Amino acid sequence: MIRITAGFLPLLDASILIAAHEKGFAEEQGIDLKLVREMSWANIRDRVSVGQFDVAHMLAPLPIAQNLGLSPLAVEMIAPFALGLGGNAITVSNAVYTALQSGNAAINGDAKLAGLCFRQLVEQRKVSGLPLLTLAVVHSFSAHAYELRYWLAASGVNPQSDVSITIVPPGLMADALALGAIDGFCVGEPWNSVAVAMGAGHVLTTKSSIWRSSPEKVLGLTRQWAEHNPELLDQLLLALHRSAVWCANAENVDELAGILTRSLYLDVPLEHLYHGLHGEVGHRAEGNAFLQFYHNAANFPWQSHALWFYTQMVRWHHLDLSLEGASRAKATYRPDIYRRALQSAGIALPGASSKVEGALLSPTHVPAQGGQLVLGPDGFFDGVAFDPDALQSYIEASPFYDALHKF
Repeated sequence: MIRITAGFLPLLDASILIAAHEKGFAEEQGIDLKLVREMSWANIRDRVSVGQFDVAHMLAPLPIAQNLGLSPLAVEMIAPFALGLGGNAITVSNAVYTALQSGNAAINGDAKLAGLCFRQLVEQRKVSGLPLLTLAVVHSFSAHAYELRYWLAASGVNPQSDVSITIVPPGLMADALALGAIDGFCVGEPWNSVAVAMGAGHVLTTKSSIWRSSPEKVLGLTRQWAEHNPELLDQLLLALHRSAVWCANAENVDELAGILTRSLYLDVPLEHLYHGLHGEVGHRAEGNAFLQFYHNAANFPWQSHALWFYTQMVRWHHLDLSLEGASRAKATYRPDIYRRALQSAGIALPGASSKVEGALLSPTHVPAQGGQLVLGPDGFFDGVAFDPDALQSYIEASPFYDALHKF
């Protein structure tokens, strides 16, 4: 048995790593998978960088930011496996939710209607001279930060000036909302359900309503570790694949929830876990669309996902657009390693490494290596698609793009 140490944060989307250990999928591959719970994404990033973790449950944009010089340690990272799609929600305080509902039809989790109501509230507060609403995300370079900004901007709210965005670790979000330190947050489950159960707030909308089948967490590791341990990495990805299939099986939800509730892992009551696992976060049931562990090629590291995150980094002035930067971002996600590791698994593998994001409005059969895959729907709530071959035009057409910020 070979020891692999993996860091994770207490979130539902750590399930594939956790089940790989608890259900013996890692052991079947000759791996002693040691899981270490962390409290912040900065700690995850740094402990992978310095070699304390071999691999980790990691924010999907974080290894990209690392490779583009946006993190303190100059260590190249890669992402050869996605740990699912979706799983986030936007939750607001009771006071904000009441104000949003005033004079409006029930929002019912719809991202477009929620955005319209939120813009109206922001405008009303401006006229009244009230302070900016403070919204929390888990890290500056997170899917949470970029999807929140995307939703706000597409709804007519400038995230740079109309609200204040701050950083709070996932496990502290509900308490921060209850204390009145923030007015809302975007975070992964189960922390939205925890906030609702505490009576601290209401779920406004979900990630899957903002961008269906969208990326969230990846397996992050250093390029050096991957190059020094190619066969071991392949064995780990095979174990994670089998774990993802198990986690996606509805018959295993109760057992998975029982594992996650343990103090070693998420350490929250069972009832807070069932909402996300059943896709019933907020006001409407989204079923499997809310959090996808395996279906819709949920584990494939699409380079178009990496490039979308890159456009958001440029859009919000974290860096300037360049061919070199786009190439580095794209190369962070490693579909070649995914295919190498899973070619013997008897599954259909995507033949392409990128796709137009947001183009599929319904489940679609697509040709693949070894069979056919079903992808989508993957639409953005505003109907805009992302072509990874047209980065600059996409950025320049984005709401609140600063025309003075030239590339």
